[in-house]
Amino acid sequence: MTIEESAVATGATAMLYHRIGADLLGDPAAERTNPARPRQVVAVTPEGDSSTVDDAVMAARAAQPGWAGLGAPARGAILLRAGAILAGRQQAVAADLVREEGKTLAEATGEVGRAIEILQYYGGEGRRGRGEVVPSGTPHTLAYTRREPLGVIGIITPWNFPIAIPTWKTAPALIAGNAVVLKPASMTPLSVWHVAQALADAGLPPGVLNIVYGPGGVIGTAIAAHPQIAAVSFTGSNAVGREIEAIVTARHARIQLEMGGKNPLIVLDDADPVFAARLAAESGFGLTGQACTATSRVICTPGSHDALVDALVREAARYRPGDGLDPGTVMGPVVSAGQLRTDLEWIETGRAQGATLVTPPVEHDRQFLTPAVFTGVLPAHRIAQEEVFGPVLAVMRADDVDDAIAIANDIPYGLSAGVVTDDMRMARRFIDSIRAGIVKVNRPTSGVDPNVPFGGVKESSTNTYREQGSAASDFFTWTKSVYLGMDR
Repeated sequence: MTIEESAVATGATAMLYHRIGADLLGDPAAERTNPARPRQVVAVTPEGDSSTVDDAVMAARAAQPGWAGLGAPARGAILLRAGAILAGRQQAVAADLVREEGKTLAEATGEVGRAIEILQYYGGEGRRGRGEVVPSGTPHTLAYTRREPLGVIGIITPWNFPIAIPTWKTAPALIAGNAVVLKPASMTPLSVWHVAQALADAGLPPGVLNIVYGPGGVIGTAIAAHPQIAAVSFTGSNAVGREIEAIVTARHARIQLEMGGKNPLIVLDDADPVFAARLAAESGFGLTGQACTATSRVICTPGSHDALVDALVREAARYRPGDGLDPGTVMGPVVSAGQLRTDLEWIETGRAQGATLVTPPVEHDRQFLTPAVFTGVLPAHRIAQEEVFGPVLAVMRADDVDDAIAIANDIPYGLSAGVVTDDMRMARRFIDSIRAGIVKVNRPTSGVDPNVPFGGVKESSTNTYREQGSAASDFFTWTKSVYLGMDR
């Protein structure tokens, strides 16, 4: 029985191994339990070390030339087949994702769907290619550029999107002709296994994608420091991201960081308060608020504030937490006991700094946490400045649209930002003035398309290379300029 069948159909524990070359290695010892049912062990993984990373890099280096030589159309065909295989397993994989991370089944099904879309998109990129023919000042000379793979890519991914983020990093790396060493988050080891299995079943040669499990401080550091890894793509916290950046840049390798967010949703006077509250709740409480693009601040101009707060409190009441596999669940549990403690500390911080909790007193049972909405939040308050990563919304007042934009910009982060208005002049002012890599008008701050570039500014990102879309190729390739003499 495969992992896809056993883990879901019987609720059995999935025994996972390092995938290095053609081998499955290691002794599974580290347990991941279901956040909704903490006594249920979802998966057990080995814990690697720097020597495990060395082995994975060696396998990747051996496989990469043949993979690059296969040609982009053939590489794309494998990604397309992998997308089709994953689509056939979507419900089973989504159920596993719920069990290890806690999302609702609807959210998990959507995330697996995103991984499928990404494989389809980059599979199609294999027929497109990049490069250009340019005029040469030398007679009888053809000048053109071509994109070359970097070699071996190190990828380090977080727990909150355990199948989408590994896929949106791995797929463009593979279509460009690179081999990959991937370290998934320790709390979510199973989802990425499904992607690797779909790729293997689609014909991906052994060694092109290698997975190493283990503590971030050990495996992530080893990947960052490895001299044979040409580039590292990381998504996670700012603190860890900056540590990874320092190690990678010290050896003059390429680095891509996507980190935190403190995303505002500005609600102008003309906005429908029910619609605005629905957008804020969808991004603030959906996914249990555990998304870097989640709405964390709602900034209201004077005429919108009171009606918006009333509507938002009503919306919050719909987000009762429960087991993500239960059909009626709207919001899943917090991912871990540690994250729950952090969320509760942030709620106490909001109270201590003078904000008013307008939703009912927060309840928590095991890792189930009810949403919190604060009003009276000032720009200097910590819950207005720092990332919470939980179902907590800070509602703030602004004098007018320009003041709202100034408040929105007055933070260290710049990932996603939204505005709710029917006045397109105000929407354009917002688009022109907001400092964020992703800008939404009358849409939730969370949620992105795989063919549109993704990334932030300020402390949210290195702001050098974008993820997703055709822009992702920039990070995973280098440009070779060719002058071809045609007169001999």
